Amino acid sequence: MMHTPASMVMGIVFAPLGLVLLFTAAITPQWREGQTRLGMSGPISLLRSGVKGQGMGVRSGSVEALLLVRSDGLWESCLQVEHSELKQCWPVAGPYQRDRRVRLTQGLVLTSLFLCGTGIVLACIGVRCWTDLPLRGVAATGGLLVVMGGLLSLTALGVYTHNLEGLGMEDPHQGISRLPHLNLHPAGSLYFGWLGSCLQVLGGSALLFSFKRPKCPTCPSYPELPVCPACRSCPEIIKPDTDVYEISC
Repeated sequence: MMHTPASMVMGIVFAPLGLVLLFTAAITPQWREGQTRLGMSGPISLLRSGVKGQGMGVRSGSVEALLLVRSDGLWESCLQVEHSELKQCWPVAGPYQRDRRVRLTQGLVLTSLFLCGTGIVLACIGVRCWTDLPLRGVAATGGLLVVMGGLLSLTALGVYTHNLEGLGMEDPHQGISRLPHLNLHPAGSLYFGWLGSCLQVLGGSALLFSFKRPKCPTCPSYPELPVCPACRSCPEIIKPDTDVYEISC
């Protein structure tokens, strides 16, 4: 019977889960979010007319009472009228897109996804693909790449969170400053990213811990020589007509 070390099982489960969460965070536009009341002019008038078209309040007073929700991600921004289906999204542009901290975050996240994906492939080959015994060196190398990816994504999330309210505010005449003032705060995608990055670090570390080869039992006939049961080099350990695979060796 074949047994996979618990550290490898932990790593091969946590690493892909962290990758999925980080990828979800990267493609969704809810890294930061803010709310404000609808105005009566400028870009808000388009949303106002859309609300009227949906029959959600034809009086100006009812439209003014609605809330505008602004959300930004790494590659997309959105405007939505709260409690309605009226929503408009567009690729990030203007000072927000040009902000060096946003571009740094984008680069770190993409690099993290690539490293973590490559590490998971190596880990799958190393844990067990077509052999009875795991390739510990390959699995540990995959774990190292996963840890590096997790640390890069944590760095990206830290940079974004620390500068969250100031991103894209360098040019007062463009971008988000044309909209009413928003009190920006972290949104759901950011939390998905933090959780996914932590799982990547945990999963990669578990794979790294599996690199050390545990001690094998010694053969009673030759106590000076270490023997692994999977090597079948000691007849007193391996019984005839019995196949034993000890992956932890």
